[in-house]
Amino acid sequence: MDTLSSSFLPKFPLYLNANSSSPPRKAKLKVSSVRIEEKHETSITADSVNTSSARTTLHKLVELTQKRDPKKPSNEEQVDKKTKPSLLANIFKSFDVFISTFLDLPLRPSLDPKQVLSGNFAPVDELPPTPCEVVEGALPSCLDGAYIRNGPNPQFVPCGPYHLFDGDGMLHLIRISPGKATVFSSFNGFPASMARWGLTIARVLAGQFSPLINGFGLANTSVTFFGGYLFALGESDLPYALELTPNGDIITLGRHAFYSKPFLNMTAHPKIDPNTGEAFAFGYDIFPPFLTYFRVNNEGIKQEDIPIHSLTHSSFIHDFAVTKNYAVFPDIQIVIRPMDIFRGRSPVGVDPAKIPRLGIIPRYAKDETDMFWDEVPGFNMLHAVNAWEKDDGEEIVIVASNEKNVLRKPVSTRSLDFGVINPAYIGKKNRYVCAAVTAPMPRIRGLMKLDLSLLDSNHRSNCTVASRLSGEGCYGGEPFFVSREPNNPEAKEDDGYLVTYVHSENTGESRFLVMNAKSPDLEIVANVRLPRRVPYGFHGLFVPESDLKKLYKFS
Repeated sequence: MDTLSSSFLPKFPLYLNANSSSPPRKAKLKVSSVRIEEKHETSITADSVNTSSARTTLHKLVELTQKRDPKKPSNEEQVDKKTKPSLLANIFKSFDVFISTFLDLPLRPSLDPKQVLSGNFAPVDELPPTPCEVVEGALPSCLDGAYIRNGPNPQFVPCGPYHLFDGDGMLHLIRISPGKATVFSSFNGFPASMARWGLTIARVLAGQFSPLINGFGLANTSVTFFGGYLFALGESDLPYALELTPNGDIITLGRHAFYSKPFLNMTAHPKIDPNTGEAFAFGYDIFPPFLTYFRVNNEGIKQEDIPIHSLTHSSFIHDFAVTKNYAVFPDIQIVIRPMDIFRGRSPVGVDPAKIPRLGIIPRYAKDETDMFWDEVPGFNMLHAVNAWEKDDGEEIVIVASNEKNVLRKPVSTRSLDFGVINPAYIGKKNRYVCAAVTAPMPRIRGLMKLDLSLLDSNHRSNCTVASRLSGEGCYGGEPFFVSREPNNPEAKEDDGYLVTYVHSENTGESRFLVMNAKSPDLEIVANVRLPRRVPYGFHGLFVPESDLKKLYKFS
């Protein structure tokens, strides 16, 4: 039997000792109550969204497990007191409605919640562990574990302009064990739009909103596992640590600072070395230093920051690459201009006059002394599939770049993104890439398998060796590769399976698909019908059973 579940990702304070040099013993958290404050009735369907509701806030109250003092009020009494709408909350809500009604400019379709949040982009609610059905084939034993995918899913209907990327993070998890599986989701939230910045500041000053304590990001981009923790990530905030229970439920533990001094944000695309267990990451900012590089050791402890002062402007750096000895950062033509907010424009824009660059720094650098930047005209990298070194480190290959120049070699004639590889080859030379055929993003029309070794023969411009399209009206998401024999060093690089979610806009059904990565048509070996639709999202992760057991120890 398979099961499906969903839940919101609450926002809790940092729950770890930020000044400790070693991991402290974790306090077990217990959700004592959940209250949704000032929630108005809304109508959200696959085809339309009622946006008349005011902005609302989710409050989840968490207490450390302890004996109750009979002199203190009960949990229910505390909840009622803490979550009762205050006068200030009602005033701020009224201002928010006023801004949406009288100050917001007429919305373009791309920013109108009624348009953006339609079809399979419409949000869904939480779902407890729910049975699923394998309608075709069988789930391979190497998939015992959990596949988790992150994506935007607004918990409350926005009042004003809404971009697809603004949605609160929701995790969809399918738990797989002999005969069982589970899907799960969860939430986060953050007020947007410059017209509301004054209101946001007022809320902070009045104690209605505490971003430094409870977080200010969306955690809607990706999922990762390292240092014994599972994390939901979004680059505007710290990672959110998660606990997975044996029955497939997820509990949000809180923002996680890796036992270091508090810091503000981290990339949603850290690179995990499969051999050392280290995580390499960075954060970027609108104030100097605009880029900060750091790593987290295999015990989950963050090491010293390396501020990159040679980057003299704010740049949109969504992803980067690591090799055995280097980390490589793109400085692309997508720029961040905070002052444009005051002109009524988006702070993220394109500078066509800017020449993109690649910054290369030693992987274990103590400072940026040995970092250098190379101009790479026209190279705007958003996602790095992989990188590796050649000729004893004299050459670094990133798609088509090396240490001193860029040589472009197209690998496909199709528009591709969300490329993935066998995770065991991160930072090493790899042969195979599986990428998504965009339709456009974040809809995915299908998958293609590329053989990079074909680049070296006959100057080929198409390395496609396998493909599978989803069919008319069906769209999927980013794939993830799971090795058939993860503990076998002699296993072939592409000997495994590709997993992803696929949704039919014709029937409204969503499926979990498992495909044979070695077959020329990416043959489906298992097809699981999900109990409800899964909205389109971003990046996912497979966590094997052996790692899941590490997450159970705090349950």
